[in-house]
Amino acid sequence: MKKVVMTKMVSTLIGTLAMGTIATSASLALADDKPSTVSIGYFLEWPTANQVAQVNDTYSKEMGVKVEWHAFDSGTAMSAAMASGGVDIAYSQGLVPFTIAVSKGLPITMVGIAVSYAENDNCVVRKQAHITTANAKQLEGKNIAVPFGTVSHYKMLKTLKQLDVDSNKVHLLDMAPADGAAALARGDVSMACGWGGALRRMKQYGQVLMTAQQQESFGIRSFDVISANNKFAKQHPALVTEFLKVTNDANTAYKNDPKAQQPIIAKASGLSLKDSNQILDLFTFPLKEQQISPYWMGGGVQTFTKEVADFFVQQKQIPSALDDYSATIDASYFKNVN
Repeated sequence: MKKVVMTKMVSTLIGTLAMGTIATSASLALADDKPSTVSIGYFLEWPTANQVAQVNDTYSKEMGVKVEWHAFDSGTAMSAAMASGGVDIAYSQGLVPFTIAVSKGLPITMVGIAVSYAENDNCVVRKQAHITTANAKQLEGKNIAVPFGTVSHYKMLKTLKQLDVDSNKVHLLDMAPADGAAALARGDVSMACGWGGALRRMKQYGQVLMTAQQQESFGIRSFDVISANNKFAKQHPALVTEFLKVTNDANTAYKNDPKAQQPIIAKASGLSLKDSNQILDLFTFPLKEQQISPYWMGGGVQTFTKEVADFFVQQKQIPSALDDYSATIDASYFKNVN
């Protein structure tokens, strides 16, 4: 399996850190010690309940600062942006990019869970390949498109291992989900992995190799996190808590009346109402009490993050894991939400 891109990605992130370029928008502090702007990273074609608050500029109003939103196509890019000071908070960053970043020493902290999902992140085999779980070893020698250092990458490696496919004998191509979907359509790859709208397009040309229910049966959890640049979070803890409060309020509003929110979310995510709703049907947005519960940031996420890191070390994707990830996960900001 080719690991050049992963190595380059990790080197780039560490290089960014070493250059000492970490300077959040807090450096532009106003007289009341608030920054002039807060930069938030998010994904397009990834409909989430908080996009109603994004569209209505509720974050700016409630936080009392100008909030700017910047779209990314991968969680690794979010990590790099936070390390360089371009982003203060990343919304819906994949657990795997977060884990890789903190394993290599990047100064970011998980402050919340953005969304839990299972069926909305998967790998699709091209119809013409005629590969299923029964003959999955036929993937050896084939091209697979997957965004390196993401939840999709982790799930794919775990799935291949479960199906006794040697990941060193497949040709992995580091592709963003949209590019992977296009490659699958052209027949350039036998399987492509991704999420959101891209995953829906992939399914037009094939079927999932393994269902999310099957994956969960051997320990795969799928969720994205809310992470913050450490310097920003330490200098402006109230802003982090306020961001989480607005998000929690939006999640509550969606839970209480999803139909009223769905058209706004679809437009904000760049999807049709039908496509957006089909993705939202596969999403769960944990509320405050769930966030701080033992299943999530009260202990469960810390344990699972360690399992993910150890697996990537085993797969030689990262050189080493932390002994404990508790210091990189902080539920206190969510506990202060009222």
